[in-house]
Amino acid sequence: MIPFSQIGKIHFTKPIVGCIYSNGMYTQFYGLKENPFNVTSDPDYLFMSRHHKEAYSHLIYGIKERKGFVEITGEIGTGKTTLCQALLRKISHKIKTALILNPALSEFQLLQFILEDLGLQAEGKNKFSLLKTLNNYLINELAHGHNVVLIIDEAQNLRGRLLEHIRLLSNLETDKEKLIQIILVGQPELKKRLARDDLIQLRQRIAIRYHILPLDKDEIKAYIYHRLKIAGCSKEITFTDGAIDQLYLYTSGTPRLINIVCDKVLLSGFVQGITSFGEDIINSAIDEIEGKIAVK
Repeated sequence: MIPFSQIGKIHFTKPIVGCIYSNGMYTQFYGLKENPFNVTSDPDYLFMSRHHKEAYSHLIYGIKERKGFVEITGEIGTGKTTLCQALLRKISHKIKTALILNPALSEFQLLQFILEDLGLQAEGKNKFSLLKTLNNYLINELAHGHNVVLIIDEAQNLRGRLLEHIRLLSNLETDKEKLIQIILVGQPELKKRLARDDLIQLRQRIAIRYHILPLDKDEIKAYIYHRLKIAGCSKEITFTDGAIDQLYLYTSGTPRLINIVCDKVLLSGFVQGITSFGEDIINSAIDEIEGKIAVK
């Protein structure tokens, strides 16, 4: 058995698959403040790719112009939730927001969550009282030149009846302006759900749609170095062009998958005592993720 005090002094010539060293140990090795490749939706780490910039512009336009409904879709792991979190952080104080992360709710629960997120409390405990409280709040905010935005994440999980209820919320309007802007964020299944015949009224109200694509191949290296910089990396870490090629081949530019692979790569790099990564170490990390055992 290797004494714990000797860990980090031993040089390994090959990556160790399934090694037990903690991420805390490798962050120290690379001079990182924290793990740069966590898969949480941390807006600090948002990389504004070309597609994310376009999606963000669509969101801002839909809100400022009071377009009512905005639909943002993207495959799993493309950064939809992170983009929404960044929007909430940067948005004007004149724009009030409510964020629903788990849409598996009843109509009554949805109204309760919206009011709670807006800091409101209805006088009564019935649906009519909740709607009245929300409507009065929206009218008051408009009178003060404010806007109100409801963001519903994972909207592909919304039941048809609840989607219709959300459409009715958009009826809260004046003759000229929508009182509430509703952003539906979800996986591509959301588009299929909204294509149903019984949801045609809702579909026709969606003024702005945008589908977030994964990173382009030439954005991957910038994405990796962006996350390393945010995490405070004090060592020079390099990924060869061959490494980037293999990353793109496996992940197709999906940020979440890139994070998972790069986390494994940094851990293996720590074990080997290296900071430059080529395609071999990328392939070893991918084999570990896929549960494969490389036979040499």
